[in-house]
Amino acid sequence: MSDSVSHPQTPSQTTPQTPSQTIGPYYAIGLTNSNAHIEHQGAVSNKIAGDGESIEITGKVFDGNGDAVSDAMIEIFQADCNGRTDATDFLGLARSETGESEDHSFHFETIKPGALSADEAPYISVIVYLRGLLLQTYTRIYFSDEMTANDKDPVFSQLPASRRDTLIATRHSTEQGLYQFDIHMQGERETLFFKV
Repeated sequence: MSDSVSHPQTPSQTTPQTPSQTIGPYYAIGLTNSNAHIEHQGAVSNKIAGDGESIEITGKVFDGNGDAVSDAMIEIFQADCNGRTDATDFLGLARSETGESEDHSFHFETIKPGALSADEAPYISVIVYLRGLLLQTYTRIYFSDEMTANDKDPVFSQLPASRRDTLIATRHSTEQGLYQFDIHMQGERETLFFKV
């Protein structure tokens, strides 16, 4: 008979995550590839490939104090260059985290989407995940070089005129295909968010 002492087991690095009480379930800042559920499903990058004009979208998420948030995740979903979201050869989904860069910016490499219909402007759907939010927030990116289409868009045209510019990604004249789009969570420049 041996004298054995039972020691409680300590959680290891491979212990599965439990549902979050904030913005879960199973949400992890960074969504690292070491997470079993991400490895199984395949990690989503910040790049969307396809036919059409290659563009880049960069920006920051600002809190109510005007400080850049270092642990937000931005997810985008978009149509292809022909305005289709059901094309079998096009995955219009990407994610970018503000903690991956020194200046806390997010960055996407994608293609400029086509309009879903003749009445709509090209846009990209955006979801913001952020520490402290009970639910994720939804917004859209419209483009500064599509203002004629924007003004006719059935959603954009109904927004308060004073708030429309918070949804506009500004194209840099010195950089072909480079757009700036900042997200302000609160304050005078608060981005217009949608109830979904």
